[in-house]
Amino acid sequence: MKRILIPLILVVLGLSAGLGAGLWLRPATQPEADAAAPRAPAEYVKLPNQFIIPVLEEGRVASLVVMTLSFEAVPGSREAIYEREPKLRDAFLQILFDHANSGGFRGSFTDVTVLLPLRKALLETARGIMPDMISDVLITDIGRQDS
Repeated sequence: MKRILIPLILVVLGLSAGLGAGLWLRPATQPEADAAAPRAPAEYVKLPNQFIIPVLEEGRVASLVVMTLSFEAVPGSREAIYEREPKLRDAFLQILFDHANSGGFRGSFTDVTVLLPLRKALLETARGIMPDMISDVLITDIGRQDS
């Protein structure tokens, strides 16, 4: 009987000590009111012209991708964004051409796994040009016309 009782007591003591330590050392939780705090209002700025990206296959234009982009930006930044539009368009076109040349617009080009790296690259570029103004790049329209 002692052979079973002593290990059982040790197991119960070990579990109790582990539970107590876990409760004592757990990170403090923030009140749910903080988690649901409203975000600052954003301004959405649409670039006035679409992006047209050729998709090449064997040196020929196999299709054209037409894309419209918008920005989620801090309020009051619309004019500053429009002033920097040529710089933004140039940088975005380079990213879009690279994406097309790497096969990003072939096949299921609207799949999340395909668009996620493109969105990330566009956002990093936009933040590099206007770091304190743009918080997100939105693909508001995308289409492909095969020849």
